Amino acid sequence: MRETKTTNPELIQLIRFLKKQSREKDAGIWLDVAEHLSKPSRQAVAVNLSRINRYTEKGSTIVVPGKVLASGTLNHAVTVAAFSASKRAKEKLKAAKAKYVSIPELVEKNPKGSNVKIIR
Repeated sequence: MRETKTTNPELIQLIRFLKKQSREKDAGIWLDVAEHLSKPSRQAVAVNLSRINRYTEKGSTIVVPGKVLASGTLNHAVTVAAFSASKRAKEKLKAAKAKYVSIPELVEKNPKGSNVKIIR
């Protein structure tokens, strides 16, 4: 059987960026995120807001190596970095005064990845 690879150029670029940052900054969290993003699409991570609400406290910073979906509610402000998010999820995050950023933006702000949780 032929091996299939990711064809999404944005995803490939992000995975390379995370691996490079992990090596340069000696931050293993970015390598973990890159490995999760490298998995086949049928194993892709999709996290609902209810899960984010359950496993975070006010002021937390999290990374979702996949997509954020809008099911559930978020009742405290957090910083969420993800590869993508649904339109409705972004609206709910904004309504909860939470902050949505891309993964590269989070890496630039916090190169070591300190106090960042991975939710999958």
